[in-house]
Amino acid sequence: MKKALVLSLLVVSVLLLAAVAQAEHAYVGTKGCKKCHIKQWKSWSETKMANAFETLKPGVVAERKAELGLDADKDYTADEECVRCHVTGLGKEGGFTSIDDTPDLAGVGCEMCHGAGGSYTQDGLMTLKNKEFKRADVVAAGLIYPIEESVCTQCHNEDNPIPDYTFDYEAKKAEGIHESTPLKYNHD
Repeated sequence: MKKALVLSLLVVSVLLLAAVAQAEHAYVGTKGCKKCHIKQWKSWSETKMANAFETLKPGVVAERKAELGLDADKDYTADEECVRCHVTGLGKEGGFTSIDDTPDLAGVGCEMCHGAGGSYTQDGLMTLKNKEFKRADVVAAGLIYPIEESVCTQCHNEDNPIPDYTFDYEAKKAEGIHESTPLKYNHD
């Protein structure tokens, strides 16, 4: 019983440290992730999340917008209520500011789920030079792993414009957002 409690407290502590670290670091964009995680990046790049910003443009997904009672001809790309869930890191250091200034952060990128990479992609941690980093070290530096429901519900919640929207975390987790392939190096 004591051992389980200590383990639970340790897990909660690690998750809290990761959340704090993630909140304090800059976003770097998906190009850095792609260098080592090409299969995951490629499968992610074809998802609705990767292309979420496009849906805010006038005329795009017009039928779906009409079903939701939204103006299909309106440009939602400057509407902060919409943009915050269709880009990476809005309002945060190194995050999306505009399509002109930060086009690589349009869409829901890796860092929206895994945390701002400015902390855990530095020398000595998760880099091309350090292929045998320890997962615990990059989690302590801000990598979010595993992805918890609270990460998803920052956007997938009752504020969603879809009527009667419900988010089934367990089902989405089972589906996955991108291809998961075994890592070449051991990070345990």
